[in-house]
This record gives sequence, C-alpha cells and structure tokens, in this order.
Amino acid sequence: MRHGGVRSGAAVVVAGTLLLAALSACGGADVGRSGGNGAAGPGGSAAPAGGASASAAPAAGGPSGGAGSGGSASSAPALTRIPDIGDRLHQRIPATSSQVLAVYGDGADSAESIAVLYGRRGAFWERVAGWPAHNGKKGWTPDHRLGDHRSPVGVFTLTAAGGVLADPGTRLPYTHSEDYAAPRWWDESHWHDFDYVIAIDYNRVPGTPPDDGEQPLGEEKGGGIWLHLDHGDGTSGCVSLSKEAMEYLLLALDPERDPVVVMGDRAALKA
Repeated sequence: MRHGGVRSGAAVVVAGTLLLAALSACGGADVGRSGGNGAAGPGGSAAPAGGASASAAPAAGGPSGGAGSGGSASSAPALTRIPDIGDRLHQRIPATSSQVLAVYGDGADSAESIAVLYGRRGAFWERVAGWPAHNGKKGWTPDHRLGDHRSPVGVFTLTAAGGVLADPGTRLPYTHSEDYAAPRWWDESHWHDFDYVIAIDYNRVPGTPPDDGEQPLGEEKGGGIWLHLDHGDGTSGCVSLSKEAMEYLLLALDPERDPVVVMGDRAALKA
C-alpha cells in the first residue's frame, strides 16, 4: 500500500506492526484510557484548545499565534535569521534550506506552543504563516527517550508525509493508507490525529514513509515523531496542529527547498 503499491499478506502484517508502534509512540496507548479532554472532535479541524497566545510571540516577523493565519509578513522588518533561534541551533539549519518551520514551546514543561513557517528569499527570511500548536504533554527535552512524553529539541529535516486522507497535492512523498487510522480503542478525540502526518526526521531514515520502523539511534531513543492533527491537548512527543494548518504545510513544503523544523521550548531555542 505504500505509494500505491500492493503488499503481500505477510508484508501487511509486518507493516501493520511497525505502524502500530509508530502510532503508539506518537499517540500512546494511554490516550484511549484517560477520558481525554480534546476539544477537536472527529475531523480534528478545530484549533487547539488553550493554545499559546499571540502575546508570547517573538517580535519582528515572529509568530502571530492566530490559527490558520497566512500570508507574507511584508510589513515586518527584513530578517537575516529566524527570530529567537540561538547560534547553536541556527548553525544546524542546512545552508540549502529555504523553508523552516519553527515551533516555539511556551516552556520546558509546557504542552503549548506556536508553529511558524518561514521562507528565505536571497539573504532574508520572512514569516509566511503561523498557528497555535501542541507538543509533548510533559514538554520538551534535548535527550528524548521512549515513553517520556516530551518532544525532542533540535533541527530535523521534513522529507515524507502520509495519512488516512488522500494526498492533498503535496510535493513531499506521500503514503496514503487506512493503516494510519488511530486504533478505535483510543479516546474518540484522537481518532483523526493521523488523517495527515508529516514525519519529523528524528531517529528515522529520512525519505522513508512515516510508518517506517527503522530507528538508527536505537529503540530506547524513541521515534515516530510526527506533525499531525491536533486533538486539543498535549501529545506523547509529536507536534500537533489544526487540519487547516496541516493542509497548508502539505501544500507549501517543497523538497527542492530542503525544509526543516526547528523545535523546542523558548529557552532551549535561544541557548
């Protein structure tokens, strides 16, 4: 079923096992037993409940925090670098990258964040769009471990996408499969989490489908870290956004521009 192909029965079992592991890493088995308080019902298109406020945004050209806000920041000062990203992480952004999704976490132990897409034209960056988002329910960590419910801090490439829903027209390699559907024993607010996903290349082989189970750093370092649809509160390590935001990103991200995500709590990003 990957990229429209047909798999044998044995391959389906193997792929299904790997995918369930990826889904569990991102959503976690406990989400179906917690009673959940997600504000986004089936469809997952509601803006995150209690998302980060616009007042917490970086100043010049920074995120507005408005759900689904788009358009270029033509009135903002010209940016020679991504706002509020310190030298340590800024130096890890590939020189060839002209698309950066910056995820600004409210705090090291907070699940609230703002995601902002920046584009580079020549020597200058501009803010393209921004949305409220959620990250790991326990916040952020520079040393992500399996089951810690924290999102990894760092710079990661974005090279593949997929989901339950058909390809909306993305230029990223897209794996369309019903196998991405969240298990129905999870809380109903999570059922549409994986209608659209974009793999964050943390502990995975870049360019492989999001459900690929290979973990170069080892299983103990976790994996299955994705951008996916929001359910109204924190995740098990992924970054979640509204359906509209995911659709926007799927259409905007261009492999020819080497897109990356720079993510972490504000203090870690500035360090």
